[in-house]
Order: sequence, then structure tokens, then C-alpha cells
Amino acid sequence: MANTQDFTKMLQEMMASFPVDTTAAQDVFKTQAALGEKMSKVALEAAEKSTELSAKWTKDTLGKISDVTAVKDDPADYTKAITDFASTSAELAAENLASFAEIAKKVQMETVELMLAAGKDMTEEASSAVKKATEEATAAAKKATAAVK
Repeated sequence: MANTQDFTKMLQEMMASFPVDTTAAQDVFKTQAALGEKMSKVALEAAEKSTELSAKWTKDTLGKISDVTAVKDDPADYTKAITDFASTSAELAAENLASFAEIAKKVQMETVELMLAAGKDMTEEASSAVKKATEEATAAAKKATAAVK
């Protein structure tokens, strides 16, 4: 009867000749985690500033409306108070919308900067990993070739 060849030993020897280096995957994970942390920081800062701005806008609006609700002697004074409130509200809206636009602009600029930096880092890591893998594969191939001779 024929003996069964031990493929397990052969497979183990082959895998030992081509070791897998997980540091590249770990580096990619670390880079992604760092990018996520930076992006979260940008988003949280923007949310904080937006919330502060909204609260200030609300407080200012409520302060101005108290003039409208105050008792007036002359009915024409009510019209003037409402007109003044509308004018002030329009000014506040323009100022606050401009502030919201500045917050959005800052977030956009920081996001683009982070993405460009991350792309550069990933390109460098990928080049390094490919170079290292090529060197290891070449060395393993030479070793395998020498073992066959």
C-alpha cells in the first residue's frame, strides 16, 4: 500500500518560509484610530461652538422680546417696539448665520487638512509595507531556491 504524504508538515514549512508580518496592519489600524480621534475632535469642537452660538442667539432674542411685551402708554409704541424687534432680529440673524458659516468653514478646512495628512501617511505606510514585503519575499525565494539545489 502507498504511504500518504504528510501535507501538514509541508504546509508548515512553506508558511515558515513566507512569514506574515502583522505590523503593517497594526500601523494602518493606529493611523485610522488617530484619524478618527482627530476627526471627532473637530466635530465636537464645532458642535460646542454651534451650541454656544445658538444659546447666545436665543438669550439675545429673549432679551429683545421683553421690550415688545412691556406695557406701553400709546398704541403706536407697540408698533414701534415690534418694528424695532424685527429689525434687531434680522441683524442678529445675519450676524449669527455668518458665525455659523465661519464654524462650518473652519470644520471644512480642518477636515481637508486631516484627510490630506492621512492620505500622505497611508501612502508612506503602504510604500514601506510593500518594500518590506518585497524584500522578505525575495529573501524567502532565495532561501527556497538554495534549499532545492
